[in-house]
Amino acid sequence: MKYLVILALVLAVIWLWQGKRRASLAEKARKQQQPQASSKGRALQTTEVIACDVCAVHMPLNEALTGGRGVYCSEAHRRQAES
Repeated sequence: MKYLVILALVLAVIWLWQGKRRASLAEKARKQQQPQASSKGRALQTTEVIACDVCAVHMPLNEALTGGRGVYCSEAHRRQAES
């Protein structure tokens, strides 16, 4: 009977030790992932996307050409629409 009690105590100690070990490994992994996510140092920027009024090609607003009648993907399309 005393051997069963000793075995139960040994198993309990091993179980507790493994639990603490898993917790410390999870904490270590969490700490390693946090600097990688914040190492970029900047947030993602969104850009408005619009369609050309002539051919409907989508492009970022900052790359579009504006004309008197809308926005265009190229100078040729701007001239075509305004002529």
